[in-house]
Amino acid sequence: MIELDDLPELENAVLIAAFEGWNDAGEAASGVIEHLAQLWDAEPVAALDPEDYYDFQVNRPRVVSEGGQRRISWRTTRILVATNTSLGRDVILVQGVEPSFRWRSFAIEIMELAQAADVTTVITLGALLADVAHTRPIQVTVTSDSEDTRHRHDLEASTYEGPTGIVGVISDAAIQVGISSISVWAAVPHYAHHTPSPKATRAIVSRLEELLDGTIDHEGLDDDARAWENGLDALASEDSEVAEYVESLEEAQDTAELPEASGDAIAKEFERYLRKRGTDD
Repeated sequence: MIELDDLPELENAVLIAAFEGWNDAGEAASGVIEHLAQLWDAEPVAALDPEDYYDFQVNRPRVVSEGGQRRISWRTTRILVATNTSLGRDVILVQGVEPSFRWRSFAIEIMELAQAADVTTVITLGALLADVAHTRPIQVTVTSDSEDTRHRHDLEASTYEGPTGIVGVISDAAIQVGISSISVWAAVPHYAHHTPSPKATRAIVSRLEELLDGTIDHEGLDDDARAWENGLDALASEDSEVAEYVESLEEAQDTAELPEASGDAIAKEFERYLRKRGTDD
């Protein structure tokens, strides 16, 4: 259990959570938590007992060396608090690995923490692989199941139905206990999933600035995003098939941004690309 006695008194706190694993394509969501923790010198105040939630054959502990001493480091979920932020409010950061089991109990622990800290808003971060081009702005979708929250931030309700990750469970748990909940998802090019995606991390940070009505220093994210994009440009320049595919994604995205764009238009564009590939083969 989280030891709530260790939690300092917070002001107008917001809780931001991201988890490695299924919800974290290109490490884009967990990268945001790492960035904010470093930027604001967030202090770790608690950790969930890994014995309760993790399969150690899936998330194996690691041997680490500190000060000449070797010890075991257990993968888990940590709670960090930032009280010196650029937002004029305190922030709780939840950083960890998607649990292996007992998700409902896990979510209850997080909500007990949020209620004890008088958290006003829970923001969950995720990233998914999508048919998008690395050369275009990263698409970030922001939704909420709370009508008041949607009205306040001009958001849409999610229409997704299907399997969900721990961020979906936590978002729902927040609504159940009466805390405003916002879900932020970035679309990461599926052909670049094998490397971290700082451009997607940067895009999520920008949306957080809008949602929280403040500024967040981008530090090295801009440089890292340019380096990431340049690296993929170089890959495309060396492989004509990759270059052609990226071009087709660019055309589809550009079409989608036109006023007359529709799902049918995008589908037809992709069909055109497949037909062309079939002819070339």
